[in-house]
Amino acid sequence: MKPISFQNITYSQMNFEQVFSHITSFMKDDPLGNYKLMLGTDSQIHTDHTRFITGIVIHRVGKGAWACFHKEIIPRKMRVLHERISYETTLTEEVASLFTKDKMDQLIEIILPNIYQNASFTVEGHIDIGSGERNKTRAYVNEMVGRIESLGFEPKIKPHSITASGYANKYTK
Repeated sequence: MKPISFQNITYSQMNFEQVFSHITSFMKDDPLGNYKLMLGTDSQIHTDHTRFITGIVIHRVGKGAWACFHKEIIPRKMRVLHERISYETTLTEEVASLFTKDKMDQLIEIILPNIYQNASFTVEGHIDIGSGERNKTRAYVNEMVGRIESLGFEPKIKPHSITASGYANKYTK
């Protein structure tokens, strides 16, 4: 897999090791916190390409967050909804694969001494789809949720998929 570059409003070029360092620093600032590591992708069709944004958000519940994203451009309009939703999920899976067992263990080690003081750490995969009757993506919910579950992540769909439908969406425009 080729190296993936990330950015946010502070940093224009980060490799995954730098991203991971920011996440661990953020968590070490308050090892008593309740943390959610959330990954998700959204896309937007433009005139001659489709832009995909995959977000990584570490949320200290009630006390802020640190986030970054990876941008990928496909040089064509991806009009087939299933193809686009499936590719969004694939990009989320690719970023999730960077969080190896060793990396996850390092994050858990930060809060582990404090779990009896209610510190917590959960990992979520956010999918920009919904199950509502009027939602065109509802036909793909079971498939995409299954893919996220197979990673060991807790899947979240609209309206709870804020990393995909909120944070990543902001940068697809």
